[in-house]
Formats: sequence, C-alpha cells, structure tokens
Amino acid sequence: MLRLARFPLVTIVIAQFFGTSLWFSVNGVGEALKRAAGFTDGDLGLLTIAVQAGFISGTIAIAVTGLADRVRASHLFAGAALTGALVNGAFILTAHQLALGALLRFLTGLCLAGIYPLGMKLVVSWTPRQAGAALGWLVGMLTLGTASPHLLRGLTLALPWQWPLLLASLLAVAAATLILMLGVGPHLPEKASAGTPWAGARAFRQRPFRAAALGYFGHSWELYAFWALVPLLVTRELERLDASLAGVAWLSFAVMALGTPGCILAGRASRHYGSAAVARAALATSGTLCLVYPLLGSAPPSVLIALLGVWGVSVIADSAQFSALASQSAPPDRLGAALAGMNAIGFALTIPAIALVTTQWAEHGPAVLWWLLPGPVLGLLAMGSRHRQSGSDRDKA
Repeated sequence: MLRLARFPLVTIVIAQFFGTSLWFSVNGVGEALKRAAGFTDGDLGLLTIAVQAGFISGTIAIAVTGLADRVRASHLFAGAALTGALVNGAFILTAHQLALGALLRFLTGLCLAGIYPLGMKLVVSWTPRQAGAALGWLVGMLTLGTASPHLLRGLTLALPWQWPLLLASLLAVAAATLILMLGVGPHLPEKASAGTPWAGARAFRQRPFRAAALGYFGHSWELYAFWALVPLLVTRELERLDASLAGVAWLSFAVMALGTPGCILAGRASRHYGSAAVARAALATSGTLCLVYPLLGSAPPSVLIALLGVWGVSVIADSAQFSALASQSAPPDRLGAALAGMNAIGFALTIPAIALVTTQWAEHGPAVLWWLLPGPVLGLLAMGSRHRQSGSDRDKA
C-alpha cells in the first residue's frame, strides 16, 4: 500500500482503464454476436443503451442517497468493479436471450456508476491542485478502457467471442485489487457531513458549476453516440476499400483509443490556457466534424478514416476539463454526489442520442451524425455564457 501511495495517480488511472473495460465489452464482439445470436444493429444499440441506463440509475442512486460520500471511496469502487466483473461474465450464458442480456448489461452499467465517478473523487483526493491534468489522465484511461474490448477482440480473433468478455472481467478484478491496496487520499473528507440526501444538488446553485455541467451535457450527447457508431463508420470505409473486415476491431480501437492522448494533451494544455478554454476548443473541433463529415461522405475512404482519428482525439478531450471545472466549485464534502449527479444527467442524454443514430444508420448512413451536432452547439453556448460571466466578474473586481 505504501508503494502504491507513492504513485497514486498512476494506480488510479490503471484501475480506471481496467475497470471501464466492462463498458463496451459486448460492442467489441458485436459482429460475432450478429452471427451467433442473429442480433441486428438495433439490438446492439439496445444493449449499449442498457449499459447507459444502468449507469444513470447507479449515479442517481449514489447521488441522492449520498452513498458516494458516506462510504469510503476505495471500498465502493472495488465492490462495484468486482460485481461488474461477475455480471459481465454472466452475459456469456445469456447472450442468445436479448431481454436477459439487456438486463445484465443494465446491471453492468449500475456497477460502472461506482467506478467512473468514484475514480474522479479518488483523483481529487490525492491530487487536488492539479485536477485538470490529473483528470485528463483519468478520462484518458476511461477512453482506453472503453476502447479496449475492440483491442481484446483483435487479439483473440482466432478464439470464440466469449474470450474478450472473460478478459474484461479479469481486468475489472485487477482494478478492484489495485484500489483496495491504494485507499483514499488525504485531501478530502472520507465521509460526508450531516445533511439531506439531496445535498449534492446544491452544487447546481453555483453558476460556475452549472455552466460546466451544461457544457458537459452537450459533450455527453455527442460522445457515446459517436463511439457506438465507430465500428459502423469504420466498416463502411473498409467495404469501400474492398478490404478485409477483420480490421474493423483494430481500426475501431485505434479511433477510440486516440482519445487517450487527446485527454492527456488537453490536461497539459489546461495548465497554460485553463480548463475552460481547452474544453471550448475540443468541443468546437468535434462539433465541426459533426457538421462536415456527412458532407464528405463520398471522399476517399482514407480521408474519412483520418477524420475519424481527429474526431477520436477531440470528442473526449473536453470531458476531464468539464469535470475539473465542476470539481472546483462543488462543495468538497459533497463532491462525489455532485459529480455523480452531473454524470447521471449527462449519461441520460446519451440514450436518445444512441437510439437515434443506431436505429437510423441503416437508412441514412453518415447523415445520422447531424443528430449529434446540437450537443456541441449547446455546450459551446453554455461555456460562452460562463466566459462572459467570468469577464463581468473580473470587471467588477
């Protein structure tokens, strides 16, 4: 434990990477499930939505009950990771039953609610003065974790589709072990002070927190719907190249994993330019791609694949900066509940976005990306309002 405490951020981000491998574990074997269970793109979209719904329910529960601040963060993280590993493995036994499989994916999302927000709280508890950069690493590992099922599938193409899911569960067990050994940092109260279960909601009364949250909500509308579409977008371009579809897993992983250096670079940039400026730049970049990518649908496949890489970098780079901005203005003793509540609302917005793009893909193709554009636009408007308010406050000072 003492050795891990010397490198707390490294330990937390590795655990975050391992734990969040559960998130898209089924998407990584989506093509195999289509063949084995007769699933459609819409069915895979339903399984993705089930995870999101579970995550939303879990974050609402820990925010409303105050569980995120009343239970030791390392214990809650580890318990959620271990339970998630079991539920994820159980999907293998029920994969041919869509309804039961969707229920298990819902439970997986429920467990992820104890991993992602609590990971953010653990980071702040160890490195509060470098929240923007540290959370950049954390969200970078979240990105790598959500992309990892495509990597695991690429590494096990010669093996049955069940193997990537089992490997993801083993990674989640390793995540729980690391966090239990590390424990909670010294810079935050381990338990919340007395108050009502809804006390975390008072963070939304703070204008800076509210602006950061609104920006995060716009980002959320785009992010997971884009990630859900990545294998479909990659498949389209490989088919246009008459290339083997065996490369779908590797290219999908690459596009999503590029978000990891995007988050890390955004974290470094935040030290010089501030989290708000970095978040606006990333959101503007991904929003521009929402607009122009469908217009370039007949461009050479290599060009569109390159644009997907740029999109992969920018689409997640703002996430940690929104969380850093929110953590700066949330009540310290309710930080876990405030971040969990913000996550809950943000992920609730991912459900209609995912449903829209996955159900309309077969008919409209890349044009469905225009459904994602309102998210970045509204997020930028919210952050613009925050910038104007900050300028007004400085003028008054």
